[in-house]
Amino acid sequence: VQLVESGGGLVQPGDSLRLSCVGSGDTFSDHNMGWFRQVPGKEREFVAAIDWIGTNAKYEVSVNGRFFISRDNANTMVYHKMNSMDPEDTAVYYCAAELNWGRMVAGMNLVWGQGDQVSASS
Repeated sequence: VQLVESGGGLVQPGDSLRLSCVGSGDTFSDHNMGWFRQVPGKEREFVAAIDWIGTNAKYEVSVNGRFFISRDNANTMVYHKMNSMDPEDTAVYYCAAELNWGRMVAGMNLVWGQGDQVSASS
């Protein structure tokens, strides 16, 4: 599977933004999907993940209740809706795919997209 993100940009603190990720290849629906983020000088960190069928999701504590991950297997898309954005959410966001749920959440050996810059600033 190959992944391409879109939808990033600059928003005001408190605003919302939705990232999209399109997957290519006929195995997209077999993969758990996730979003990670990275700021300069820090390691890439887990943000959210959704299982292959779309019934189970997991979130990093600081985004729980603000960010929501969803997927559309028919159109090989995964989405990341970010609400009440904070300057601390500023980062490059990466879409990721992995067949194993444990490796997905741990960020191990994932297939990555190219990344998309998201900035929350006044």
